[in-house]
Amino acid sequence: MPKVDVLDMKGKKVSDIELADSVFGIEPNEAIVHSVLVNYLANQRQGTQSTKTRAEVSGGGKKPWRQKGTGRARQGSIRAPQWIKGGIALGPKPRSYKYTVNKKEKRLAIKSVLSSKVLEKELTVVDKLEVKEIKTKTMVKALADMKVEGKTLIILPENNKNVFMSSRNIEGVKTIVANNINIFDLLKYTNLILPVDTVKKLEEVYA
Repeated sequence: MPKVDVLDMKGKKVSDIELADSVFGIEPNEAIVHSVLVNYLANQRQGTQSTKTRAEVSGGGKKPWRQKGTGRARQGSIRAPQWIKGGIALGPKPRSYKYTVNKKEKRLAIKSVLSSKVLEKELTVVDKLEVKEIKTKTMVKALADMKVEGKTLIILPENNKNVFMSSRNIEGVKTIVANNINIFDLLKYTNLILPVDTVKKLEEVYA
């Protein structure tokens, strides 16, 4: 079992914690991570792009000029794609890009990224992450004391308004609840901060 230090908000070590091998100690599967990430991004697409076909643009009920004798190319309608303000040929229409991925694959992808965070020493475990009042300065100091720099994802065991509000204005820092964990955020943010209760919750769900 991988063992990591448990810090307090002042950056001091208070204990150790053994992480479950089945969640934080597996061999990362890059292919599955890529597959699940592509699925996540596809499911975020709105698919609302739309162009008008020749049946939807205005005008063009009459043939612009006779078929022969004018010296010009034959034309049937000013709604044809080659005309200015004509319809678009084979243009995009509203559609859904969503598709499903096996639940086991999603779980494996999450565990793969969590395990890679441990291997790369990008995981910080804290005993508790609490602030008495909404104050950005408090969270900035806590991150500095824990020597966490760069893009950071904080995963809380449950909703905590003070922590959310105190960290939302810090550049490169995002706070989510464990129930909302997703592959995109795990990959986007380099550092991961987990309170002990979050670790236990993730081990319950993904073990």
